[in-house]
Amino acid sequence: MTDSSSDCTYEEDYVLYKDRPQWRDVTPVAQDDGPNPVVAIAYSEQFRDVYDYFRAVLRSGEKSERVLDLTNDAAQLNPANYTVWQYRRDVLLHLNSDLQTELAYISDTINEHPKNYQVWHHRRVIVEWLNDASKELQFTSDILMLDAKNYHAWQHRQWVVTTFKLYTAEMEFVDSLLETDVRNNSAWNQRHFVIVQTSGFIPDVINKELIFTTSRIRELENNESAWNYLRGILCHTESGNISSEDFVLKFCQDLYESGSRGPYLLAFIIDVCEESFELGINNEFYTIQKALQLCEDLALEYDKIRKEYWKFISRKLTQKLESKPTS
Repeated sequence: MTDSSSDCTYEEDYVLYKDRPQWRDVTPVAQDDGPNPVVAIAYSEQFRDVYDYFRAVLRSGEKSERVLDLTNDAAQLNPANYTVWQYRRDVLLHLNSDLQTELAYISDTINEHPKNYQVWHHRRVIVEWLNDASKELQFTSDILMLDAKNYHAWQHRQWVVTTFKLYTAEMEFVDSLLETDVRNNSAWNQRHFVIVQTSGFIPDVINKELIFTTSRIRELENNESAWNYLRGILCHTESGNISSEDFVLKFCQDLYESGSRGPYLLAFIIDVCEESFELGINNEFYTIQKALQLCEDLALEYDKIRKEYWKFISRKLTQKLESKPTS
């Protein structure tokens, strides 16, 4: 049988709470939508029954094993209901329940609803109560194998890594994800996160990351994630300028002169040209004239979908060129 209002399936032998002998002492509390609801929700019989009894125990404050079972049914029907999860935690504490059992329960629930904020928050609280994150890295890894960009899994993983200082193998994990998909923006973000939380972007780390990132760009030149990460690294240099590292300037020039015309490369070169012009740096390759030419190339051939944007950038650069005083 299918529950139409909650998109939940339950067995034919399911017994409504109103028909269960062990619940006869509880008077259900119906949802009060007011005398004239504008758009009444078509709750299924099961949904209405479960939540009528949940409201009743919420009102009475009962905390028992049967209420724990009731919160399970309520969460299955609407896993995004904050009140259900909060009351479940109150019941767990009151009963001094086995938290390892609860961790296994929420693992199953997350596997059914991996992009639901409340289920991940519940897991975080249980891990906090246990003060044990020994299962968390593997669990989040398993979830990320299904969806490498699951925001909730990444958020939970970052909390775990930070709270329990589990940085040791995290860069290795990130590397494995990038080997699988070098476009994985979440993995690049985690790489930045780990470095900031550990060594920081000290000079040696910056040099290492520049080599790593440019090598990944060579593998797949039109990879926005890697280009964004490259820009992020350069923000951590002493000057914070994207034109500050000769290694990167030579890398981009070599790519261009070898025939590469990827829009992310050209956009990067344009930004270096503009910054060099503003800083008064003379470079035969990175000139404002080069930037204007690349804006035209992007608008007409390499990034036509953003044609108007590159025309705008060209006008802005032209204004800068015309307004700069001549010596």
